[in-house]
Amino acid sequence: MAIIGTLLKKGIRLRESLEQEYSSPLELQKQELKKLLITANKTQIGEKYGFKKILSRFRKPGDDFYTAFAEAVPIYDYDKIYDEWWHKLQKGEANVTWPKTIKYFALSSGTSGSASKYIPITKEMVKAIRKTGVRQILSLSKYDLPSKFFNKGILMLGGSTDLEFNGTYFAGDLSGITAGKLPIWFQRFYKPGQEIARNKNWGEKLEKIVENAPKWDIGIIVGVPAWLQILLEKIIERYEVETIHDIWPNLNIFVHGGVSFEPYKKGFEKLLARPLIYMETYLASEGFLAFQALPDRSSMRLVLNNGIFYEFVPFNELYFDENSEIRDGVRPLKIDEVEEGVDYAILISTCAGTWRYLIGDVIKFVSVSESEIVITGRTKHFLSLCGEHLSVDNMNKAVRLAEDEMNINIREFTVLGIPMGTLFAHHWYIGTDDEVDQEKLREVIDHHLKALNDDYVVERKHALKEVKLDVLPSKIFYDWMRSEGKEGGQHKFPRVLKGPKMESWLTFLEEQK
Repeated sequence: MAIIGTLLKKGIRLRESLEQEYSSPLELQKQELKKLLITANKTQIGEKYGFKKILSRFRKPGDDFYTAFAEAVPIYDYDKIYDEWWHKLQKGEANVTWPKTIKYFALSSGTSGSASKYIPITKEMVKAIRKTGVRQILSLSKYDLPSKFFNKGILMLGGSTDLEFNGTYFAGDLSGITAGKLPIWFQRFYKPGQEIARNKNWGEKLEKIVENAPKWDIGIIVGVPAWLQILLEKIIERYEVETIHDIWPNLNIFVHGGVSFEPYKKGFEKLLARPLIYMETYLASEGFLAFQALPDRSSMRLVLNNGIFYEFVPFNELYFDENSEIRDGVRPLKIDEVEEGVDYAILISTCAGTWRYLIGDVIKFVSVSESEIVITGRTKHFLSLCGEHLSVDNMNKAVRLAEDEMNINIREFTVLGIPMGTLFAHHWYIGTDDEVDQEKLREVIDHHLKALNDDYVVERKHALKEVKLDVLPSKIFYDWMRSEGKEGGQHKFPRVLKGPKMESWLTFLEEQK
């Protein structure tokens, strides 16, 4: 078991995992917040909001520590924290939201807005991401895998490690930043290797991987489902084989994240000779929040003791307005106050100088005692024009059911909310290369959404008067992403398009005609 054996020889133990398994979630989170405040108490933000004074409240019993923190520090979204603090980081200013200067920034995929976001990445955050990655690798020991499997290669399909440097800081995909800082011991397992990983041209990078594929013995593949599917299809086509297992017979695990795998699963499994083990991760540009810790579960375990403090805001009309903006004066919940089956938007404070930051994801606890969650959508990727409350989770499930019912492979999809006179409509765009009855598909998706969402049923009888649907070749979706500078790596097609992104998409479609 080379990977796990190497980790243990390096002195990396299961201590953190065991600590989380047998400790109170609240106590772990209290200690994490305390560490963050101690480290940042002499920064500009720490002095403005009195981190030192907040720390004095940690000695008192009960919720006093959290009350002090929540009352002193405001809730931030990206624009607010960037305008107030993070723009200083890009100028090379030190001790702003975290000690010292920030040398690296992760460019988010920018699916919600019109431009990429620059998320600070510190040495402490890189270390935290690495530690959580190690914990996930160690969790493989719980799976029924042959011992020889642990000698196999790990293909990580991410952004370029050749980062942009402007004289003050480096910027690029988080996957590119972290892959460029992999520990020496991991190099023997890591593919495609540093030389190919540096390539900024996505098309060339895929071609190099295809060219080298038969030389590698891959056991694990890691990446965004859409791009990995494209890569596997290219390999199968190049070498004229039936499945990817003809090239990589020891491929057993697919580690994915960033987007629901459900809409891709049907098409992806056509490329396999046998089923894979699917392991989901929650690795955002802001940190490594959760991973699938146990076999045969579709949920992920929040990491409570590795540089991130969480707060949870119920995702409903009491806490968010019609534009999915958080309302003033709301009180988020701590880890010990959440309930199972409720949608929550997440706030995080991290060892990268992120404070009470609305990350934009919506999650649901499936086990409070084990801190197990599923991602149900994005605060901005949510349609509620007239009270239909349609989440990305609803959309993914409806698409998957439609695939099964009509025996088709839907590669991508997106939905627009549009006015229709004084009422409203949804306009779906479906990416598939199969022959499909467009009107039948519209009816099937609409039918399944009615079964999945009671609010949707009500509004389909009233204000949501029409559902439109256009079927497009899947290539159109990837061509648009290329035109937006969002090809490859961690980038994924947004499930709901609004504002400038919606206009860009519609203009692009018009040009394609």
